[in-house]
Amino acid sequence: MKYHIHHALVLNLHQPAGNLQELLDQGSWEPNEILLAMDRIPRSLWGYEDVARVHLSLSGTLLETLSDPAFQSRVYGTVDCGSLLWHFHNLNIFRILGTGYYHPVLPLIPEADREEHLRRWLGIASHLFWRRNFQGFWPPEMGFSMELIPLLARLGYRYVLVDSKNIEAVTPMSWQELRYRPHIARHEGAEIIVVVRDREFSDAQESGFDVEWFMSEAQARTKGCDFPPLITTATDGDNGGWFRNPEAQSNFWGAYIKILESSRTKSGIMKPTFIDDYLDKYGVHGEVRVATGAWNTGWHHGQGFVQWTGSQSQRDGLARLQETSAAVHAARWTAGEGHCHDPHVHFLLEQAVWHLLRAETSCNFFWGEEWVGRAHADLDKCWQYLNEACEKLKTE
Repeated sequence: MKYHIHHALVLNLHQPAGNLQELLDQGSWEPNEILLAMDRIPRSLWGYEDVARVHLSLSGTLLETLSDPAFQSRVYGTVDCGSLLWHFHNLNIFRILGTGYYHPVLPLIPEADREEHLRRWLGIASHLFWRRNFQGFWPPEMGFSMELIPLLARLGYRYVLVDSKNIEAVTPMSWQELRYRPHIARHEGAEIIVVVRDREFSDAQESGFDVEWFMSEAQARTKGCDFPPLITTATDGDNGGWFRNPEAQSNFWGAYIKILESSRTKSGIMKPTFIDDYLDKYGVHGEVRVATGAWNTGWHHGQGFVQWTGSQSQRDGLARLQETSAAVHAARWTAGEGHCHDPHVHFLLEQAVWHLLRAETSCNFFWGEEWVGRAHADLDKCWQYLNEACEKLKTE
């Protein structure tokens, strides 16, 4: 074999604001399973610092929950959340990916709100992880459109992850080159590196795979590569029995450790890698476009965002987001232009903004009729604060 196969493992971790607390209040067993699945990540990798390489995306709302002293105290007998966050500091094993604070599908929310989500995530992540440089970006739900490139570049991101079903070659290239090499994507004078998630391998990672099959299939898919191939697999890391099962022989980590042990041998064909290390050593190849879309979830393919836009109630909720966002940003502009010095007005506007952003959480629309009411509840609160702020602005 001419080249080793480089494997980038990506895990997405997200919980909507207050969800774990609500489940605990209901006496559900699920929050303990979720927390233990997260806690299992670093514990499974102790002793493999020389070979383990894992990229983690943690939503702002999850970071907010895990770092909340009241929540930490409540679940201390199950998981030590402070220690869990500390373990994620380990740069030998983990790379933290940037994302959006409230986990919105970025192309579906108002353009004016996207930077708010990204900057708020950077604020909490910089505080908790003691760094400001996050090279990679994880679009929530892998929801991506080319118009996001200038924003990501401006905020300093080096690369973004996209789904293989949404990638289109601009530079002529083979199927293997398109899927197993990083590329450049450009939009309105800005550019960013695109790292391609292999959908089929990721489906296997999500639901359970045999390690021998995985390695054999990886060899078969990359045998025509005249370059060091990069296979990127990305899934949720805390959902489904494959990740929540505590038995090593029956969960993802038992399988991943077999890959790690194989990589330590001279005959090991697969080498876990950090994406930034691969980029430093091998660079990028060619230019691509990324079609607007998301990753696949269940029976949904991700194109057209049908998971979040399929029903009339979902579409009505998204339309109300647009209307509310426009009103909020108009009021903020008025306060700024009028040099408003009333601190209560700014407090009211800030309350309106965070209710608006929280309403944009992807889960509010993914679950359709079941959760879309949560978006409306936050938008109702947003309008209450906004109307009060606007009344005060009239008297300024």
